[in-house]
Amino acid sequence: MLGGKVAVVTGASRGIGRAVAVDLCRHGADVALLGRDAAALDETAAACRAARTQASAPSFVVEATQEGATGEAIARIVRDFGRLDIAVANAGQSIDGLMLRFKSSDLDRLIDANLKSAFYLSAAVTRPMVKQRGGAIVFVSSIVGLAGNAGQSAYSATKAGLLGLTKSLAKEIGSRNVRVNAVAPGLIETAMTAEMPEAARAHYLRQIALGRPGSPDDVAGVVSFLCSDAARYVTGQTIVVDGGFLM
Repeated sequence: MLGGKVAVVTGASRGIGRAVAVDLCRHGADVALLGRDAAALDETAAACRAARTQASAPSFVVEATQEGATGEAIARIVRDFGRLDIAVANAGQSIDGLMLRFKSSDLDRLIDANLKSAFYLSAAVTRPMVKQRGGAIVFVSSIVGLAGNAGQSAYSATKAGLLGLTKSLAKEIGSRNVRVNAVAPGLIETAMTAEMPEAARAHYLRQIALGRPGSPDDVAGVVSFLCSDAARYVTGQTIVVDGGFLM
């Protein structure tokens, strides 16, 4: 499905990012892994090679909130592979808090981690994709970017920002056959959601039509679809992966 394509995934150290990288490799792509934890990136690379023996999964220890570092990593990937077909902006962070108590420093951190990092990645990958007249960009947002959630005003705002970026960038570069989409996961079993209070978790589960949380693999499968030729006429869209929470 993705044989011969070159991809980059940010936040590839664990969770959804790792699952996306492995699934892209499984479907034939060579995937460059970006993240902050070298040891965890090595584990992701090993999982990629286990999924497909000949998979190439070079790791880059990069702080996604740093525009220059992201640009340098993308330039090296394009130089080494000769092309770049897929970019998945998954790097992100969650800081919860009521508006009346939220610190401006935490707001800055969320904007940097969730929104600026995706913008910087987009800026870096757009040029090679436009030049080769083809590519797919996927942003990992959240259902709270669509529906909001009490105690997550700042997080929701940054995730909603990704949806606006998706539509605007899709319109900018669609004429060059570069597609831009987003996924909005719901309650997914990751290290981030493991910290959720049990009462809040039970509240979410009661509202999920499928009656269970999702796994990173559930999100990864949708991302791989959006990056494939099967989705060649899909752009500017947000695919909700939430087990029926938002119906």
